[in-house]
Amino acid sequence: MKRHLLIITFAILSCNQNQKIVQQYSIETLFSNTRSTGGSFSSNGDKLIFSSDKSGIFNVFEMNLTSKEEKQITNSTENSYFSIGYTPQTNEALYSSDQGGNENSHIYLIRENKSIDLTPGETTKASFMGWTFDENEMYFQSNKRDPRYFDLYKLNVKTLESKLIYENNQAYSISDISRNDKYLILIKQTTREVNEMFLFDIENKTYEKISDNKSNHSSSGFDKDNLKVFYTTDYDNEFSYLMSYEIESKQHELIYKTDWDVRYGSLTYNDTYRIISINEDASNKILVQKVEDNSIIDIPIKGQANINSIRFSKDEKKIRLSIGNSNSPSNIFVYSIETEELIQVSNNLNEKINQNDLVQGKVIRYKSIDSIEIPAILYKPHNANEKNKTPALVWVHGGPGGQSTLNYNALVQYLVNNGYTVLAINNRGSSGYGKTFYSLDDKNHGGKDLQDCVWAKKWLKEQDYIEQNSIGIIGGSYGGFMTMAAMAFEPNVFKVGVNLFGVTNWIRTLKSIPPYWESARKQLYDELGDPYSKDSIHLYNISPLFHAQKIKNPVMVLQGKNDPRVLQVESDEIVAKVKENKIPVEYVVFDDEGHGFVKKKNQIKGYEKILEFLNNYLK
Repeated sequence: MKRHLLIITFAILSCNQNQKIVQQYSIETLFSNTRSTGGSFSSNGDKLIFSSDKSGIFNVFEMNLTSKEEKQITNSTENSYFSIGYTPQTNEALYSSDQGGNENSHIYLIRENKSIDLTPGETTKASFMGWTFDENEMYFQSNKRDPRYFDLYKLNVKTLESKLIYENNQAYSISDISRNDKYLILIKQTTREVNEMFLFDIENKTYEKISDNKSNHSSSGFDKDNLKVFYTTDYDNEFSYLMSYEIESKQHELIYKTDWDVRYGSLTYNDTYRIISINEDASNKILVQKVEDNSIIDIPIKGQANINSIRFSKDEKKIRLSIGNSNSPSNIFVYSIETEELIQVSNNLNEKINQNDLVQGKVIRYKSIDSIEIPAILYKPHNANEKNKTPALVWVHGGPGGQSTLNYNALVQYLVNNGYTVLAINNRGSSGYGKTFYSLDDKNHGGKDLQDCVWAKKWLKEQDYIEQNSIGIIGGSYGGFMTMAAMAFEPNVFKVGVNLFGVTNWIRTLKSIPPYWESARKQLYDELGDPYSKDSIHLYNISPLFHAQKIKNPVMVLQGKNDPRVLQVESDEIVAKVKENKIPVEYVVFDDEGHGFVKKKNQIKGYEKILEFLNNYLK
């Protein structure tokens, strides 16, 4: 008898030794992590300005790179402030902010400890576009003249007076300005698959079409001598690649091509280095080349971290890096090319959290209904196994046309830390996997893209560590639409649905898009359908609101009151309809948020309620 007891005890001890000890963190602890964005150098490179939400909401901070001292420049408690950079001649801070998430961003200048709104107007939306050659004037675009179109202005930093440079009446996107203040790059979207790129001479007011093929183009700026334009295109190829156009000879030349999308290829101030960003299988890959010989500059980073963004100082001696991975928030670093010193500017992971307790995402692929291979990112709890099964969630990204990537997602980590497997899918129509894959859901939303969600569940059920009867679906924006489509059109598949500010009535949403989306309106209608045409029949048929009577499993909805993209009425109505079915539904509205939740207090409240909902109805 004692021998049997010893064997059982040994077996239990062996099993426990194989289990990784993972600490479960409260939401307050997990969301005590901070986020930092941006990072621009002062003119002489001795300071860095950036944004952080360590105060609970994004504010502007500055680090002296010599003394390593940090100071908070703004003290907002209501609206997020995002740093733009310094004025080159006076080193005054510029930042951008909207009101409560309404997306009508203005540009502000901090002068003599006061914030000055440089682009006022209740419905005005403005964005920074760069500096004139003498650096005394700032370019910005604004829709103050006509809410539909963004015009280009120039503002004198000393007098704060602005003047109109380019009046935009054709829904062009203003992409880049040449260093000599002579040219603009304008892009006109003709269809979802095709746009036209123009070189506009500001003085002579002439347009020269520099795209000569039927494809999508994106500008990557000029060289310092204003002789060449750089751009990406997917002409005759699944993926975008980097090209140049010589203004005088009108010749196009291939610069860089690979088997993934090249996002952009920008030059540093003196054209010494070229930065190339590549979307490689849900990761951002950054290459820094010496232009003279195309040699690669090696930047020392540790572990599995990715460089998410990069910026050089004007003298090209320092590099600002944003480095992170799927189980740790991104941090800002500064790397000295001369000394090879790497300075960590931010430390965003809460010191109470062991990074090893969080989960690295793993790219997997599964077959969908028509045998098309769907890429996805798996977040599996450390102790999930055949004897310790977990509930699971299919996670659908925003868009349409977005992508789940191997970047840190606080809500995903919170759910995984609390015992949920998360499969973040890149259903057909997602970006990053070629233009054919990207177009597979055109005017077919709620069709095979929805089946990609259904077949994601099938894949999860085949894993021996998944509790087969406890699989739900979650998503935001377009992902929220997919969640509600799954609950209405496949009511027997997912046990619960969590909808974060998702579209439920496509007819209303497409008719009420913000006026400043005019340049993208045709592209949006090409993909989804024109609500003012017979396409409205299809849009009605795929809108979950009009089929809500079929929903029979619990639903949770979260919404920002100031959301200009998915109006609150969308969520109000779907919640009311589900209640009519006598189905459990929970609804959370934030009065001070827009399309996505920025404030920590709201994230903590909303995401804690998501976990409570899942624990009640899915576990």
